[in-house]
Amino acid sequence: MAAHSLDVELPPVYCPLESSLHPHVHDVERRAVQWIDDSGMCASEREKAWVVATHSADFFARFAPVADDDRLLAAVQWVYWGFAFDDARCDSGPLSSRPAQFNALAGQVQRACETGLAQPEDRYARALQDITRSFRSFAPPTQVARFVHAHRAWLSGVAWQIGNQAVGRMPALDEFLSMRMLAAGGFPTFALLELATGAEVPDREMHRPAVAALTEMALMVASLDNDRHSLHKELSRGHADQNIYTVLMAERGLPLQQAVDEANGLRDRVLRRFLELHDRVRPTAGADLATYLQGLRYGVRGNNEWGLRVPRYLSQGHWPDEMEDTRLVWADEPSDLRPGPPAGAPGVAWWWDEDLN
Repeated sequence: MAAHSLDVELPPVYCPLESSLHPHVHDVERRAVQWIDDSGMCASEREKAWVVATHSADFFARFAPVADDDRLLAAVQWVYWGFAFDDARCDSGPLSSRPAQFNALAGQVQRACETGLAQPEDRYARALQDITRSFRSFAPPTQVARFVHAHRAWLSGVAWQIGNQAVGRMPALDEFLSMRMLAAGGFPTFALLELATGAEVPDREMHRPAVAALTEMALMVASLDNDRHSLHKELSRGHADQNIYTVLMAERGLPLQQAVDEANGLRDRVLRRFLELHDRVRPTAGADLATYLQGLRYGVRGNNEWGLRVPRYLSQGHWPDEMEDTRLVWADEPSDLRPGPPAGAPGVAWWWDEDLN
């Protein structure tokens, strides 16, 4: 993608969802930055500065604006940790195209997530162990187990992505969507909703096919939005690899601008289906499931508000001072009104099943 023009036009974002922000976000951020210092996970001041610049407190404070401060802090610590680990070990670090070495580290990291008994060698694994110890101090085992399982799903997706990178393999659209859902880290991020808010969704509700579909659709929209947020930065640096645009360009022989438009339509179709299914499930949801579903809505919107401003995705590398930033341009209507699932993606077509319950 390095040869493509930086003047590609990104369409406005369709996102008719509620916006909210935790009132104590700045205090939580201050406490989280202190934890980053104390955790030892950053090897240098430069590395720490880039982790702090992810503004992860702002990110997750938009997902869980009603959370208890201490619970929110623990969740935010994981988000800071997740971005740091992704940058250093997954996305562009030395293991980003070395699957065997990454898998060995991922095993150690996942075990640190699961148990507090062993003392891991890796600094990120030790910091993760501290975070999950906090989770266990205030959350029931069911909610912690859901996070642990979601964490494993994320690492499996990253391993899948790194395996492709190692052999220069561009996945087809259907495979990419399944991989992206995992590798983007959305499953553990949304699993944090219960930990932060104190909601305890019963298994019979959380594992309903309709709720599973809503979770997958929310994180798919957020994942595709993240590809959008990072596009200009990746173009300017010439290192874009597997994202929705490169996949569509390779599979369908599209120029970049057309791939951007096609991806936007796909994303809007998923969000439209999310809204339809949400409105069918929400009226009969119990109180805890309703809290979780609202967190999905807050998360999709908040990921956009954060992602359109955060230095991680901006080639300018700074945090805009005002929310009235010119990047926050919202569409009044979805760009694709066609019914049913998108073509070429049978792995997600079940989201449109009318028998979902």
